[in-house]
Amino acid sequence: MLSLTVNGEPRRAAPGSIAELVRSLELEPTKVAVERNGEIVPRSTLADVAIAEGDVLEIVHFVGGGQSDVVETNDTWTVAGRTFRSRLIVGTGKYKDFEQNAAAVEASGAEIVTVAVRRVNVSDPKAPMLTDYIDPKKITYLPNTAGCFDAESAIRTLRLAREAGGWDLVKLEVLGEARTLYPNMIETIRATEVLAKEGFLPMVYCVDDPIAAKQLEDAGAVAVMPLGAPIGSGLGIQNKVTVRLIVEGAKVPVLVDAGVGTASEAAVAMELGCDGVLMNTAIAEAKDPIRMARAMKLAVEAGRDAYLAGRMQTRKYADPSSPLAGLI
Repeated sequence: MLSLTVNGEPRRAAPGSIAELVRSLELEPTKVAVERNGEIVPRSTLADVAIAEGDVLEIVHFVGGGQSDVVETNDTWTVAGRTFRSRLIVGTGKYKDFEQNAAAVEASGAEIVTVAVRRVNVSDPKAPMLTDYIDPKKITYLPNTAGCFDAESAIRTLRLAREAGGWDLVKLEVLGEARTLYPNMIETIRATEVLAKEGFLPMVYCVDDPIAAKQLEDAGAVAVMPLGAPIGSGLGIQNKVTVRLIVEGAKVPVLVDAGVGTASEAAVAMELGCDGVLMNTAIAEAKDPIRMARAMKLAVEAGRDAYLAGRMQTRKYADPSSPLAGLI
């Protein structure tokens, strides 16, 4: 028997291939990604690579961290050459179960969901997986780096994500601290440059700063995603001025990411000219997540229509709708 470390825990296993080890854990090799001693093992070679004494293995899959009821419209948006009709992206964390999560995605009309990459629970390999409820063939999975606090861990996570699902369109976030979950922009830009050179298409969470947004675009970001307020706070868009400046200066899509708490705040993001809105907590922690998902769908559509319509000019004083001349 060989002594290994699997997902951070010591384990004994019979000699054989990585694929055989994965199956011995009652997991399906086609549904996981494997890192061996810090290097990704291509899924196509899992049956050919033998485990060895002292190997350190990480086995991951996607967890909650087609198109449904989307109004027919020509008002689409495109990121990295991929076109979508829904401008609402939703997360997959904090729901009571995968079934509720899937129902909320359907009600939202979202075509993209963000997913976290986490270790497989080798002690319960038959536990339900997100892919059992939200079909990645119908909904675009956007692997993210939630919980990463440096460029190296974010890059490593997305390399595993690409191996697990083949996706190159990813969401990058590199956090600066646990209290505020604000992005560390130095590490974020560094990770963006590396990922872009490796063929990834990073949509990047960032501060609401037009200069930083431009630096990300120059580094290879295919979309910039300024926060509206701290992640999970529900405070709404705190600085409409800088979000508008980012929209005006960007040549890539701009999506508000984080801080939206209710439908009116999603509409505000769209009225500022953003290409879309990403949210998780606002839906997942609502008293009725399915109804809130539907409300957010309608709010994003309404805000987009208002932006395209062009709002009236503001005035300092009243201007009557009916003429004053000819009064009785």
